[in-house]
Amino acid sequence: MKLCRRLLVLAPGALLGFFLLSFPALAAEGAAADPSKSSAETIFRWLNFAIVFGGIAYLIMKKGGAFFGANAKAIAASIHEGTAAKEEADRQLQEVETRIARVDREVAELRDAARRDSVSEAERLNASGQAEIEKIQQAARAELGATERAARQELRVIAAAMAVERAGALVGSRMDKKVRAKLFQTFLAELGRSAN
Repeated sequence: MKLCRRLLVLAPGALLGFFLLSFPALAAEGAAADPSKSSAETIFRWLNFAIVFGGIAYLIMKKGGAFFGANAKAIAASIHEGTAAKEEADRQLQEVETRIARVDREVAELRDAARRDSVSEAERLNASGQAEIEKIQQAARAELGATERAARQELRVIAAAMAVERAGALVGSRMDKKVRAKLFQTFLAELGRSAN
């Protein structure tokens, strides 16, 4: 398993190195063949290539494994942290969406409560207004009754005063000195009887 991972980590670098080193050989293939170059020279070139490539592969295996392993661990840790951060963000998003849904419900409930309160307040004010109107009407009736009684009383006083004045004038016009003296004598006689 570790070997497979190492190969997967090292394979792209090794292939890149191989292609970079083989380009001059491939480019030379298309060129005209030089008769001075022998097959031994070609073998030595390939042998040189294999030694250099083997050395590079050895160094990559020796030193690159630790580097690429640490890099892979750092990448895996970053992926894990990113996954954890995404899960936390999703949880927070869900929480916020739940709160928003609750806020919408609460706003709807508050609106309904406000409508109900408004209707009940209007009914209460209407009933209170009717009660106040009834109290005002009763007070007005009582005030009118009191004013009517006072007016009747005043009318009686005026009528009595006028009757006394008229009677006084009538009696004064019919009464002469004789009638007055006789009336005075009758008054004194009754006063004497009531004293005894």
